[in-house]
Amino acid sequence: MKAGSVTSRLVAGAMLVLSATRAFAADEPSRLDRVIDRKVLNVCTTGDYRPFSYRPDGANDFVGIDIDLGRSLAKSLDAEAVFIQTKWSNLLADFKSQCDIAMSGISVTLPRQREAFFSEMYLVNGKAPIVRCDDVAKYQTTDAINQPATRVVVNPGGTNEKFARANLAKAQIQLFPDNRVIWQEIAQGRADVMVAESVEVKLQEKLHPGLCAVNPDRPLQYGEMGFLLPRGDTVFKAYVDQWLHLTKASGEFERIFDANMK
Repeated sequence: MKAGSVTSRLVAGAMLVLSATRAFAADEPSRLDRVIDRKVLNVCTTGDYRPFSYRPDGANDFVGIDIDLGRSLAKSLDAEAVFIQTKWSNLLADFKSQCDIAMSGISVTLPRQREAFFSEMYLVNGKAPIVRCDDVAKYQTTDAINQPATRVVVNPGGTNEKFARANLAKAQIQLFPDNRVIWQEIAQGRADVMVAESVEVKLQEKLHPGLCAVNPDRPLQYGEMGFLLPRGDTVFKAYVDQWLHLTKASGEFERIFDANMK
């Protein structure tokens, strides 16, 4: 048998295998169809990240921008949103094992993109510091914060910790497990700075007299937020992206955002 003939047969065989793989993948039900069938949208959320996802101690329900958006998405599917609490260090594992989507003010990162799809970006939201108001002039830049005497407090497992370790290595980095009350560490003088998303520090400034966001409209690092979706499920991603587009175009997104920033 000629070499060219062998090569042609090998190529043809490989194409048949690839075609069969594609056909099998196409026959797999999309998460979209599963949600519609079961009439439940399982949403992973952290419950510690106001204004996106927050669950006060003793409360049964979550509140926040992403919680309201999760209910809107579920309604569009004639389904009920069921919120499953996770934490930042377990976000991807819990999402892949328990949820259809993760909605919790999640920053778009390439390591996360390796393991999941992201929806279209719904908010530009870079990192900005929050400090005691008397110290605003002292902590204007990353270099000013990145000093041995600065006590930087951070919640573990998410992009806030990654930013601090990558950019503030000279400072004293203190881990604090409860992101709901971490701001008190600064207010009560046990820490000096926290760097978090600009929308978050703007809200915490309103909620905590004596704390001030530092240049939140000129963040230290560019960032985008999106929803985590199952990797490879282009059908479900297309639906979520279209729902998000229409939510923004109709003004519903703006109403939800404004209501949760009060």
